[in-house]
Order: sequence, then C-alpha cells, then structure tokens
Amino acid sequence: MSLKEHVYSVLIVSASESFNSNVLPFLPEATFTPVNFAHSVSEAQRIAAERFYDLLIINTPLPDDFGSKFAIDVSNKSPSVVLLFVRSDNYHDVYDKVSDFGVFTVRKPLPSQNVTQALDFIKATRERLRRMEKKTVSLEEKMTEIKIINHAKWTLIESRNMSEEDAHRYIEKQAMDRCVSKRQIAEEILRTYK
Repeated sequence: MSLKEHVYSVLIVSASESFNSNVLPFLPEATFTPVNFAHSVSEAQRIAAERFYDLLIINTPLPDDFGSKFAIDVSNKSPSVVLLFVRSDNYHDVYDKVSDFGVFTVRKPLPSQNVTQALDFIKATRERLRRMEKKTVSLEEKMTEIKIINHAKWTLIESRNMSEEDAHRYIEKQAMDRCVSKRQIAEEILRTYK
C-alpha cells in the first residue's frame, strides 16, 4: 500500500508565524488534513487532549517551555510521530534527551528538500506504528477470546462434570455444528450457567 493513499492529521506547535508559513507549503491538503496550530506547549496540550494527531511538528523554543518535554510526553503516551525542530547549537543536547523516546530531531534552518525528506520519514514511521497498533489490537482480542473460552471450559467442568478435554471438544463441536465461533459458544455457555 502506498503512503500516498493515507491522510495524516498534523499539529504544528510553533510561536513563529514565519516558521508556520514556511512549513505549510510542504503539507498539501491531499495528504495532510487537518493541519492545526498551537503557539505554546500549554495550548498544544489542550488541543492534543481533544483529538489525536498523526504528526506533531514542534518548533523550539516555545514561549512557555522549550518543547522537548512535551515531545517526549506525546511520544510516550500516543502513537503520534513527533518532529522537533531545534537550532543547530542545541541539536546534540536535545537529540541526546529525546532520541531514546522516538522523537525525530532536525536542525533548523532546514533546506527545503530536507523538510520533504523529514516528512517522508515521519509518514513512514506513522505507517509502521499503525501496523503495530493493528497487531496489538489483534493480540488483545485473541487473548480475550482465549480467556472467555477457558472460562467456559471451566464452567462446563464444574457444572456438567466434564473433563477439560471433553469441555474443549464440546465447545469445538458446537461451534462447527452451528457454524459460529468458539467464542460465541463460550459466551452462550457462560450466560447459561451463570
């Protein structure tokens, strides 16, 4: 699947109107929608609490905080990808603080072809995170299903004096005979005996 088929929501956190107007042309509406702005960390925190953003672009420093702690917090608590712009003289110090948390750091001013490249990197990273999120949800659903089926087996063992093997076979056979999932049979058993 091509990245061109995806749309990314963006929050730009920057107190500099010139930075905002220079970055905006790199965010075509066909790929980046919506693009919202915050002018401080506190404003960004309020906005980000109301809605999830795929990408956060933070232009440091900000009026109420430098911005690196906010970048780390977002990266730790959400699947958003964070791109932190820092002055060249601060780059190494900031990079050392944020890189372990998955925050991308770039020096500013950044040549225009490098802005495009940085955006490509963070889009690719966001897609990787999307796939991991789907796998996580799938694993959580599978674990829940296993718990429900095991609970139903133990209910059959206690209520109908079946062995664990017999309870397992009973659930499988019922599911096959009725063309439904084992989870559905397990849920019916739990409703019946509880």
